[in-house]
Amino acid sequence: MHIHILGICGTFMGGVAQLARAAGHRVTGCDAGVYPPMSTQLEASGIELVEGYGVEQLALNPDCYVIGNAVSRGNPLLEEILDRGLPYDSGPQWLADNVLRGRWVLAVAGTHGKTTTSAMLAWILEDAGLSPGFLIGGVPMNFGISARLSGKISDSPFFVIEADEYDTAFCDKRSKFIHYRPRTAVLNNLEFDHADIFADLSAIETQFHHLVRTLPRSGLVVSNAREASLDRVLARGCWTPVEKFNDFSGWQMTGNDADGLLCLMRGEENIGEARWALTGEHNRANALAALLAARHVGVPFDKGLEALSRFENVKRRMELRGTVNNIQVFDDFAHHPTAIATTVAGLRRKVGRARILAVLEPRSNTMKLGVMKAQLPASLAETDMVFCYAANLGWDAAEALAPLGNKAVVDDDLARLVKSIAAFARPGDQVLVMSNGGFGGIHDQLLAALALS
Repeated sequence: MHIHILGICGTFMGGVAQLARAAGHRVTGCDAGVYPPMSTQLEASGIELVEGYGVEQLALNPDCYVIGNAVSRGNPLLEEILDRGLPYDSGPQWLADNVLRGRWVLAVAGTHGKTTTSAMLAWILEDAGLSPGFLIGGVPMNFGISARLSGKISDSPFFVIEADEYDTAFCDKRSKFIHYRPRTAVLNNLEFDHADIFADLSAIETQFHHLVRTLPRSGLVVSNAREASLDRVLARGCWTPVEKFNDFSGWQMTGNDADGLLCLMRGEENIGEARWALTGEHNRANALAALLAARHVGVPFDKGLEALSRFENVKRRMELRGTVNNIQVFDDFAHHPTAIATTVAGLRRKVGRARILAVLEPRSNTMKLGVMKAQLPASLAETDMVFCYAANLGWDAAEALAPLGNKAVVDDDLARLVKSIAAFARPGDQVLVMSNGGFGGIHDQLLAALALS
């Protein structure tokens, strides 16, 4: 089969492209910005890329056009496909029909922690010799790639997927994860997000309810016991066994950041322990969810804990990008006030009284709309200084961060912001850069500026 993917350089669609190529299909694709690192990965896989959405691409004559959800009505190539009645599909539906069908799908859903938990789960299965396929919205360092059809066992039935609640395509406004038909589903947490497509939290809960409705009786739902929103989802109907974590009388993961200890508990009983490199209560909860999901496919807790001791995290999750003059620069994907607060709290526990300089780009659709702006000051309260890049925002970032007083600097000029950070920083500082995008290459710019200061 020859498929031509519209919007191929997005994380999800790029992963679909690589899976399709690994399955033996001919894959071509286009995007408005054919850019690395995704473009480099795709070309290395033998995938031909075209810049833009010109209608001349119809001459490629693929068997099917696969449409990414970044492609909207009015796109010239999409309009021509529709006018000519050519075959097309959404990325999630194509994936479901051509890759996931017949496999034991383990889907990880939730507002926060999907990428890290998916990476943990895939690694636990890999370490146990189950060689899963996976599609993850980040790059797990244990694998070095974000998507794989399978490992050494070519017919491995297991596939781990990061299950996103964002909508599917221009023609299908259901959440992506509705298409995946998992046997094992992790529900990490559920808060309001994606304000560009959801009116309120209830609307997102409905999509999670639809996901739960697709699970078989022989499946498993792993759900966070501390999330009232998930309790409401399950109360609407669930025909699958549920295992809850973060339950004070049931499954918990305790430990501390000082010595990297993980303690798997069931009530007061210590089930097992391990030491690992990650920090934060949120990561311990992610690890517990991954362990419970892995146990559903036959990986015992002791093997799972041993695998976690060798887990190397995901790129852009508290990733140390460099150290200059004893100033450390970290990169993190945090793009929601809850994620920002959690990330900052984890770093604070790790570094004690050292100064934390937060560098923030409000870039997600929800953040750009300003829906969460009132929550930003509280989420940054544990930092010593905040530098906010305010270009292309539809709201006044300086006004929103005013409760922080002189602890906040707002600028819409990236070069000037970098200079401000470098001038303020001093040895021993921790610079925490947070964005769900490339942030204009600020990490390398900042390291260079610090070297000169």
